[in-house]
Parts: sequence; C-alpha cells; structure tokens
Amino acid sequence: MPVHPQVQEDRKKFVALTFDDGPDGKYTSAVMDILDEYKVKGTFFVVGQQAIKFPEVIQRMKNEGHSIGNHTFSHVNMPKQSIEEMKEQITKTDEAIKDATGETPTLFRAPYGSANAQVKETVSQMSKTLVPWSVDTRDWAGTSVAGMMGHLKKEISPGGIVLMHSFGGKNGDLNNTLQALPLIIEYLQNNGYTLVTTEVLLAAKG
Repeated sequence: MPVHPQVQEDRKKFVALTFDDGPDGKYTSAVMDILDEYKVKGTFFVVGQQAIKFPEVIQRMKNEGHSIGNHTFSHVNMPKQSIEEMKEQITKTDEAIKDATGETPTLFRAPYGSANAQVKETVSQMSKTLVPWSVDTRDWAGTSVAGMMGHLKKEISPGGIVLMHSFGGKNGDLNNTLQALPLIIEYLQNNGYTLVTTEVLLAAKG
C-alpha cells in the first residue's frame, strides 16, 4: 500500500503510547476518554482474564480505532512457563479478544518485558510481533506526575514506544497516569512528535 506523503514526512518522529494490563471498569475507559479528547490513537496490551470480564471495554477500543495487543491470559512471567503453557496463555487471550472484537491480535507484549529466546521463538511461531518499549514511565510504581514526565523527557526519541498502564499499578491506583497522560500528549505534540498506533510505528520502521 502506498505511503501517504504526510506519513512519509512525519514517520521519523512517530511515537506510540501503549497501555498494559487492562481492561478494567475504571481506568481503561478514562484513558480512552483522554485519548479521544486529543484525537490520539493508543495501543492496549490486554490481559485475557480481564478481557473476559470487560468485553464492552475491548469493543470500545476497537470502535475508537485503538490497537489491541495480547498480554497473556493471567500476566505470567513467560520464561518460567513451558512451551505449551506459553501457547495456552497466548491462545486463550486471542480467543477472549476475538470474542469481543471479531479479530485476533497480531501484537504481543510479554509481562514485565520478560522474553528469552524460547519466548521469542514461540511468539514468532504464533504469528505475532513481540513489542517491547523504549520509555518506561514507571506509573506502575506509583511514580509522581512530575517523575513520569521526567522519565519521558529523558528517554523519548523518534520511534519511541511509551509504556503506561490502564489497570493495576501500585495499590491499584493509576490516578497519576490519568493526570500525566494529557501532559505527555501535549509535550510530545509540542515537540513535533506524531502519535500513532504501534502497528503504524512498526510499519514505518520497516
């Protein structure tokens, strides 16, 4: 497919905002509200057991044009699983996402970013693209808004993939994420970055 001239021009400053561990009944929708306000598309790496609980939130992700990736069924440390257990974690999550959206995801992110050679081979065999991150906002640790902005400004570069969360966090509190997200979007846009889904960013790199 031909690359749109604007995409060709902007691709060097693409950044993808990614959100792990959802969906839930509170933070995931609030994140999407903010993204909608700024007309930005994000990428949500969802946990299968959460997808089963909140299929309507997964449906909203699809309807609003966000990317949906597989983040295992129960947020396991993949290198500690057998090959069969790895495949089951991925397959069950695929099924939960497909039940909600009619589509099977092609993106995969390993919980904790933990992926050895066996994990990489298994993910590849299952026709998925393993997606790491380049900027960790550390929102999962209860980092302050100022701290999250500090991590972003220090680590961001063209082609960057930013890690945040839409469920979980320290004591289940992601209010700092909701406060920081508008600031992150504005900072990136004011510095010439184009915010895109992970698929678009990876296609531009390829």
